[in-house]
Amino acid sequence: MPEGSITKRCGCRDPGSGKPAGNNCPKLRRASGTWSSEHGHWQYQLELPVTTTGQRRQLRRSGFDSYRDALAELDHARALLALAGRARDRRTEIGDLLQSAAHTRQPLPDVETIRTRLRANASLAEVPTVADYLTGWLAALNVDANTQRGYACHVRVHLIPHLGDIRLDKLKPRHIRAMFAAIADRNTEIRAAKASTDPSVRDSVRGIRPTGPATCQRIRATLRKAINDALAEEVIAGITNPATLVKTPGDKARPIVWEPERVAHWRHTGRIPGPVMVWTDDVLVAFLDHAATHDPDLYPMFHLMAYRGPRRGEACGLLDAEVRLGSRETTINNQIAVHGHTLVQKPPKSDAGNRDLILDDDTVAVLTSYKARRAAQRLAAGPDWPDTGLFFVRPDGRHWHPNLVTRRFNRLVRQAGLPPIRLHDLRHGAATMALDAGVEAKVVSEQLGHSTITLTYDTYTSVVKRLHHEAADAVAKKIKNRRKSA
Repeated sequence: MPEGSITKRCGCRDPGSGKPAGNNCPKLRRASGTWSSEHGHWQYQLELPVTTTGQRRQLRRSGFDSYRDALAELDHARALLALAGRARDRRTEIGDLLQSAAHTRQPLPDVETIRTRLRANASLAEVPTVADYLTGWLAALNVDANTQRGYACHVRVHLIPHLGDIRLDKLKPRHIRAMFAAIADRNTEIRAAKASTDPSVRDSVRGIRPTGPATCQRIRATLRKAINDALAEEVIAGITNPATLVKTPGDKARPIVWEPERVAHWRHTGRIPGPVMVWTDDVLVAFLDHAATHDPDLYPMFHLMAYRGPRRGEACGLLDAEVRLGSRETTINNQIAVHGHTLVQKPPKSDAGNRDLILDDDTVAVLTSYKARRAAQRLAAGPDWPDTGLFFVRPDGRHWHPNLVTRRFNRLVRQAGLPPIRLHDLRHGAATMALDAGVEAKVVSEQLGHSTITLTYDTYTSVVKRLHHEAADAVAKKIKNRRKSA
């Protein structure tokens, strides 16, 4: 292990040559030959491992106010070199780090950080900041355009502004929690501004919405994936992903049933109990009857969504060749997604999304009637009928735009005077009614295309009343049987 040396030098110039005097300046030493405490500064020098091409090199650092400071950094550099032991390649890497620190006048790498990277057999190169890493990560991602757009929004609006200056391997859960606290504070400011009596204050937040709990969950998911990728690529090593240790504010919104009491309260106050609402059987029947009369073109699609729970894009993208009414089944393997202002046909996002749906007799009857009407429309249109390959099409044969389907659904709900739900909540209703009818959760999970049965349980069992009623009756019966008769 090289020992290195510590000396003193100054910025004086030799009176005769005009060149820097360096450590030969007579002012650097007292008459006794010891170093002067009033002139010059301390420096150290250390022989580094040769470069990959075999060239010798030295680490020289100067500007220290005391011998002790210079010795401390020299010991730091020697400790870093000692970490590599006899591994020549690793010693060369550490030498590169030390040389780079000297050239850029940056602090020497942290010993524990380098030790951790060595143990993980990871690169010893300087770790980027969160901003630099996320920028490169986004550019290299191989995902569909909609997912890319969502990641980019989270990175641009939240992650880089709040976390960008932190070095990636120094990112801690407290930093992430501070980000969500700042988002919550900003939400409070936005809501207060929107409620202000001052028009100029309200105008300052026009078009700006608070960041909701679901968005916070997606922001954390984006960061979690980015850090997982950094660990896999060995950009950082030996740490637990800090994003997994942080809980996002608020719980995921769970479906709430429009019980008669809630409907009455809504009609009186206009207040909706939660963001995800589910109709009871009676209300769903009222909607489907209304839709069949007032929007027969979209009624078959709404019926399928309410009974079997496909997503909006899956219903709009249902392929004609995948609907087998004779065997009472259809296959979900295509969807129409909205990417900004562009429509894209693509497979479902996950393997679980590719699935077969078994149809009931009522749904088969509705779809059979629709096919007959569609055939008549196609015959009337003649050669002008476009060949989309889709099952659900508009009366002129063109595809349905998902946003148009949503607008037509919302209009029907308002016209019928029904308690409001989102179009996506037809899917929640289909799941809830299936579970309430006694269908096993695994079957419902496969019907919906969930990746795990846990997601089905967590999302829907809170609204399934049959199971809770049975549990309550079972407990009461057990207690009653053990009580003494009055």
